[in-house]
Amino acid sequence: MQLPLLDVVVLIVYVLGSVAFGCWFVVRSRDPEGFTSAKGRIPSLVVALSLFGTYISSISFLGYAGMAYIGNWNTFTLSLTLPLVAWIGAKWFVPFYRNCGTVSTYCHLEERFGLWCRLYATVCYLLTQIARMGTVMFLLAIPLRHLLGWDMVTIILVTGLLTTFYSTLGGIEGVVWTDAFQSAVLICATVLCVVLIPFLLPEGPGQLFKIALENKKFSLGTLSSDLSQSTFWVVLIYGITINLQNFGIDQNFVQRYLTARSEQDAKKSLWISCLTTIPMNACFFFIGTALFAYYTVRPELLSPELTQEIAKGNGDGVFPYFIVHGLPTGITGLVIAALFAAAMSTISTSLNGCATLTLTDFYRRFWRPQASAKEEMVVLYSTTVLWGVLGMAAAIAMLHAKNILDVWWTISGIVSGGMLGLFLLGFLSRKSSNTAALLGTLAGIAVILWMTLSLPALNFWPESLVAYGSPFHRFLIPVVGTVTILLVGFLATLVVPQRRASEPLNDN
Repeated sequence: MQLPLLDVVVLIVYVLGSVAFGCWFVVRSRDPEGFTSAKGRIPSLVVALSLFGTYISSISFLGYAGMAYIGNWNTFTLSLTLPLVAWIGAKWFVPFYRNCGTVSTYCHLEERFGLWCRLYATVCYLLTQIARMGTVMFLLAIPLRHLLGWDMVTIILVTGLLTTFYSTLGGIEGVVWTDAFQSAVLICATVLCVVLIPFLLPEGPGQLFKIALENKKFSLGTLSSDLSQSTFWVVLIYGITINLQNFGIDQNFVQRYLTARSEQDAKKSLWISCLTTIPMNACFFFIGTALFAYYTVRPELLSPELTQEIAKGNGDGVFPYFIVHGLPTGITGLVIAALFAAAMSTISTSLNGCATLTLTDFYRRFWRPQASAKEEMVVLYSTTVLWGVLGMAAAIAMLHAKNILDVWWTISGIVSGGMLGLFLLGFLSRKSSNTAALLGTLAGIAVILWMTLSLPALNFWPESLVAYGSPFHRFLIPVVGTVTILLVGFLATLVVPQRRASEPLNDN
């Protein structure tokens, strides 16, 4: 199905406007500090919207609606942990990073546990971002190939090239301001769908809530203590862990704390973004619930292909299908623009973070500690393009080797899963040594590896060893891994003497 001309115009105007807006900041990003931290001059509300855009991706936009359509609001429990995470982040993480004196999130790990620790965290971040950019572009291309009539490679290249272009020219300031604009578009489109869909049912919003309540669509999950199921408590514990990892140790988030005008502004931005994310995630789930009620009443509107996918337990295609076939002309273009907004925000954030760490954690650290500002700008520009190309390559590779990349994504998650435990060990135990941290990390990775590879969905674990597989739900993998690192690290601290701390690094 081809989009009507009005929708195409809306989409083109939005995309080109976003690119032009991001490029406009080139005059303010001509030195390394401006490119990586905007010299701490961005208003708190803009930083908050950028943090929101960093947290929300096109995967959330489509995926949460699909989850609610197939199941219930169980995964929304993740969002309920955000106030606690915001409090922890504002009290400890924001002051710590703003006082570190460097834009690299992982620089202090070398001072704390040694060079291996910094390199481990940085490499894990870079690999994860390549996978993240590739996944976002790939998943965005799936619905857009039907919406625009383009092939997936073209969509991936257009999305990647345009985002890389304005990220390279505009630096972090262009990325943050464009994130804020794109977040506003995403919010408007989402709220529009939330208001519109209930009135499309023959009997109006009342019919929606009646059908949803009859099918227990608003349930947050069982309160059972069964750790092998996605219960309310399992998702809650997972939410605390994964959100601490996002807001506490992710370069994408930490870098935004540094762009704020003051520590107080950074804390305010963190609170605003978290409190905005909760109702917006609720909107995504509500859209899925509303679509369930809508197609329950009007099942003949679903295509046979989509009906088969839903029968298999896959609801990811429902919202894109409704965008094209259920929304009025003009609004369809706006919602597709919101999809682009969520994807471009995620990609641009990853690009700037990767370029920043390439400069601080590799180029300055190993090759040119005293490089000139001009030389460092060449590094930042060239590596932004390099990471953009790698992200597009990862997305295109998924077209031909999806299963292989799924495994690679899983393995990268195994390796990076130890990062939060490592950070917490350094924060909570000032006596922990280099060796204790290394032993804890290795133990944590081993546990994460065991729990991941024994998942039934991967079909990797030998049948003869089924009895020795993990009894826990997959949401508990990062939780158990983090706890393992802390416990082994603390125990090793009791028997391994603390090494002498290195001198503070000077790679601002």
